[in-house]
Amino acid sequence: MNRLLIRNGILIDPAERIFEKRDLYIEDGVVKKVDDILCEIPEGTEIIDASGCWVMPGFIDLHVHFRDPGLTYKETVETGCMAAAAGGVTTVCTMPNTKPVTDCVQVVEEIMEKARKAPYTHLLPIAAVTLGQKGKEIVDLPALKEAGICAISEDGRSVTDGGLMKEAMRRCKALDIPIFDHCEDESLAGGCINDGEVSRKLGLPGLSRDAENAMTAREILLAESTGARLHICHVSTKESAEIIRVAKAHGIRVTAEVGPHHFALSDEDILKEPHSKYKMNPPLRTPEDVEAMKAALADGTLDAIATDHAPHSAEEKTEDLLHSMNGIIGLETSFAISKKTLVDTGILSPMQLVEKMSTNPARVLGIPKGTLSVGSCADICIADPNETYVINDRFYSKANNSPFIGWKVQGQIKMTILDGRIVYRDGKLTSKEELV
Repeated sequence: MNRLLIRNGILIDPAERIFEKRDLYIEDGVVKKVDDILCEIPEGTEIIDASGCWVMPGFIDLHVHFRDPGLTYKETVETGCMAAAAGGVTTVCTMPNTKPVTDCVQVVEEIMEKARKAPYTHLLPIAAVTLGQKGKEIVDLPALKEAGICAISEDGRSVTDGGLMKEAMRRCKALDIPIFDHCEDESLAGGCINDGEVSRKLGLPGLSRDAENAMTAREILLAESTGARLHICHVSTKESAEIIRVAKAHGIRVTAEVGPHHFALSDEDILKEPHSKYKMNPPLRTPEDVEAMKAALADGTLDAIATDHAPHSAEEKTEDLLHSMNGIIGLETSFAISKKTLVDTGILSPMQLVEKMSTNPARVLGIPKGTLSVGSCADICIADPNETYVINDRFYSKANNSPFIGWKVQGQIKMTILDGRIVYRDGKLTSKEELV
C-alpha cells in the first residue's frame, strides 16, 4: 500500500476555499485526510516536509501540442508528459493537429496507448471538429467520445463554414462534449499583426485583431443558439475579452483561456529583440491588450491559464521572424511566469492563480480534479513560492523555443505527485521503471 504524508505546507484549494497550513495524508492514490496536525501516522508512510511551500492540486493544461503521431522530431507523448511533470502539470489536453490528424478512434487509441507508457501526467486527447481538419465533414463524435476524447477543436484554424460549425455544436450539445475554439476568421487574417505601429515598423504579416474578434463573436452567438459548451482558446485582444465578458453576463455557456505569453509579453518586446522566439499565433498584442488580459483574469472573464505549448525544432525556429514557425513551449515555465506576472504584482491572489491553473480547468472539462478534498485523486503540485532562479534553456521537452529563457523568477516546482506517486522531485523525474 502506497502512503504519503505531506506536512507543514500551505494548502491552497480553491474548491474547498482552503488557504492555510494543513497536513495532507494520501493512501493508494487518494486523499484520505486533510488535518491541521495528523497525529496518528500509519506504518510505512513516506513523510514529505513541505515547509515554506504551497501544496496545490496538480495543474491542468487545457491546451498543449505533443506533435505525436507524425511530428515526433518536435515532441513526443513521452517527452511532453515529462515536461508536464516538471511544470507541476498533472493533466494535459492534447490538440489534434497531428499527422495524421486526430480525427478517428484509431489515432486516439494510439495516443492513449503511448500515454500509458509515459506515466508522468494524465493525458486527455482532443479530436478535430472535421475529418482531416479540412472543414468539410464532421467527425464521428459518438465513437470518439467512447474512445476517450475530452473535447473537439479545429485548433490552428476555425471552421469557416458557419452552418457546419453550428451543426457540430448541436451534436456536441447532445453528447455533452465541449468545443475548444481557435478563433480566426481567415478572410480577415491578412495585414500586419495588430494593425499597429510596431508591426508596421517590422513589416510582419500575421493574424489581425479583427480576425480574432470577429470569429469570437460568431462562435459565441452559435453557442447561444445551440446551447453548446464553448471554450475560447488563447484569447489575446481586449475586444475579444470584452465580447466574452458580455456573453457571460447574458448567461451564455462560454469559458476562455489565456496563455502566459499574452499577459507577460507584448509586441513591443519584438521591437526590442526581433527574434522568432516571440513569434506565435495569435501574435503578441499591444501593451493595452496585455493589461486587458490581466484585468479579464482578475474579474473572472478569463477562466483558465493554458500554455498552448508548441514545440518546434531549432531549424524551424530560426532567428528570421518572417520564415520561422509560430509557437513557443510553456509547460515547464507557466507557474513561475504566471506567479511573477500576476501574483507578485498583486493582480491575482495565490488562491486565484491556482483556480486559473487547476480548479477552473477541471470545471471546463467536467472532470473530478482540481481539488485536494478528501476522496479526491491525489494529483498534487508542491512549489516553493520564494525560491529564486533564472530560467535556463535546458528543458525536459525536446524543444527550447521559449521567450522566457533568462528571466529571473520566484516559484520553483519542488514535487509533482500523480495518483499518489511522486513522479518529479527536486529537479529530477522518477525513473519510468519505478512507475510503470
